Amino acid sequence: MARDRAGEVDESKRATLRRFAAIGAASPLVRFASSSDSDAPDALAGYLAATPGAHFSKIRDDLQLGTGETQHHLRRLESEDAVESRKDGDYRRYFPAGRFDEFEQVVLGYLRRETARGMIVALLEDPSITAGAIAERLGVSRPTVSRQAARLEEAGLLSRADGYAVERPETVLLLLVQYADSFGDDAARLARTADDLVDYRG
Repeated sequence: MARDRAGEVDESKRATLRRFAAIGAASPLVRFASSSDSDAPDALAGYLAATPGAHFSKIRDDLQLGTGETQHHLRRLESEDAVESRKDGDYRRYFPAGRFDEFEQVVLGYLRRETARGMIVALLEDPSITAGAIAERLGVSRPTVSRQAARLEEAGLLSRADGYAVERPETVLLLLVQYADSFGDDAARLARTADDLVDYRG
C-alpha cells in the first residue's frame, strides 16, 4: 500500500513538472533550462513565467520538489542570469530575470499576500472605499487594515495622504489582470471587470 501511494506521488510530481515544463518550453528561460536531464529546470522556468513573485516554499511545494533540488536549480538559473530574486521580509521571491522593474517586483510580492491583495483589489474597484469598509469586506479588524496600509505605504504602493489610494494604479491593475490565474478569486473577479476600470484616453 505504501509503495502504491509513493507511486501515485511520483506520478503526480511528474505530471506537475511536465505541465509547467510545457510552459517553460515557450519561455525565454528555456535556453538555460533545457540543457539539464531533469524536467525541473524547465518546470521552474514555466512556473516563474506564470507565477512571478512566488516565494521559495511555494515554488517547492507547488512543483512537488525537494528542498535541496529546488535550491540547486534556482541557484543555477540565478547564476546564469535567467532568474532573479529579492528578499521580502521572511521570504525570498523569484522572478524571470529582466522582466520586472523594482516597483513591479514589490507589487507582485504584495499581491501574493492575501490581506494586502484584498485591500488593493478593493481600492482599485472603489477608490473611495473606507478603511472600515475594507475591514468588513475582508473579514479582518480595522487595526489589521491600518497595519497593512502602513506597510503598503512604506513599500510605495499606497498613499494615505487623503484616505487610501493605490500608487501607479494602471501598473498594479495590469499585473493583477495579467497574472490573475495565479492569485486568488478576488483577482480573477477583478480581471473580468478590468476593462471598466481602465481609462484609455491617455
